[in-house]
Amino acid sequence: MSKALSLTLLWLNWVLVMLVSSNQSLAQPPGINQDESKVPKFTLPELLVCEDGTKVDSATMWESRRRPEVLQLFADHVYGNFPDRTPEIAFSVGSAWEALNGKATRKEITIRFGSEKCTTATLLLTIPNLDNPVPCFIGYNFNGNHTTTEDSRVAIPTSWVRNNKKLDTSSNRASEKERGTSASRWPYQEIVDRGYAVATLYYGDVDPDFDDQFQNGIHPLFYEPGQTRPNHDQWGSIGAWAWAISRALDYLQTDPAIDSSHVAVIGHSRLGKTSLWAGATDPRFWITISNDSGCGGAALNRRKFGETVKVINTNFPHWFCDQFVEYNDKENELPVDQHMLMALMAPRPVYVASASEDLWADPKGEYLSLVNADKVFALYGDSAMPMAMPDPDSPVATGLRGYHLRTGIHDITVFDWQQYIRFADRQLKRNE
Repeated sequence: MSKALSLTLLWLNWVLVMLVSSNQSLAQPPGINQDESKVPKFTLPELLVCEDGTKVDSATMWESRRRPEVLQLFADHVYGNFPDRTPEIAFSVGSAWEALNGKATRKEITIRFGSEKCTTATLLLTIPNLDNPVPCFIGYNFNGNHTTTEDSRVAIPTSWVRNNKKLDTSSNRASEKERGTSASRWPYQEIVDRGYAVATLYYGDVDPDFDDQFQNGIHPLFYEPGQTRPNHDQWGSIGAWAWAISRALDYLQTDPAIDSSHVAVIGHSRLGKTSLWAGATDPRFWITISNDSGCGGAALNRRKFGETVKVINTNFPHWFCDQFVEYNDKENELPVDQHMLMALMAPRPVYVASASEDLWADPKGEYLSLVNADKVFALYGDSAMPMAMPDPDSPVATGLRGYHLRTGIHDITVFDWQQYIRFADRQLKRNE
């Protein structure tokens, strides 16, 4: 067997492992840099210089001129533009029931995208039983709402799910046997005890996470007559997931039990990429939280550490817009980098978290994105992030930005949630 063929088979085997597991520390494919001394020299795009060369010197100028430019650059070159056409959206609230030993009320809301031809997603909402409207965390889950809790009343999704040996999922269909298998990622009791609601929905309800040339999920609902897939600069799956979580926020703004001015969007891994794009495109989100989001999320592309633009586009061609492929092995030609994505949140708070063993997601690159967004956050009086990356399990925060490096693997844990809740508590006090 030739060396080239051996490397190819090793690569394919790694890809297969990665696709069936999101909870393991994975062996990395050959040719991927995880040596800090081999990070190439690079220059980040300027945050506070407009495309015509005008320098930005105020928050007003950032918001009126430079921010729209940066947002459009990300839409054109990375995540894709949302289509102009919008289908009909409708909400249907199901029955409510007591949960968490009477401390909370839980209900399911069906979100209907489209009319005659439609796609539906189920939003699971858990609200503490308090007399006043409460702030809320909202985020997607990977395997179905029923996996986030052992509550037998939570519906099992009927849409496509990824087969997962660890969860004993087969035939791309969810079942009762997976109930509660991802509960460690959704510590409902602790969140509710701290006075927050939690909303989650299965991302595959919106757009199943495999490349079928965008014939499933919500994409076809937006096609113009004769169109069969998104245009070169239109959204991929991450764009669709981000757009749809904003529609879930539309519902939350109608629920009297939710303080709709304080809804934090949260996501892990590819859904952390999604939460960042949702936070950038929808200023109604109060806080944006990225957990282990890596390439295409919080990590700087130009570092080429761990997963790269080429690797992510090769393995997940449906996540980003087609234009992003033009930057495979050409990260320095990108007109943006992820520090600019962080800056799009200002003056709203943003929190980024990494895991010490998750080198694939480039923890240092995730931290440096926050650091290199200093210039924009400074326009709003926010102090600078420390230049040195913090030690594991030692969170750091300015007024508007937070970061921690958790000991462990690629996952979202109770420790992570505890930091997000504390950060949200501090933001509430800032608003008093």
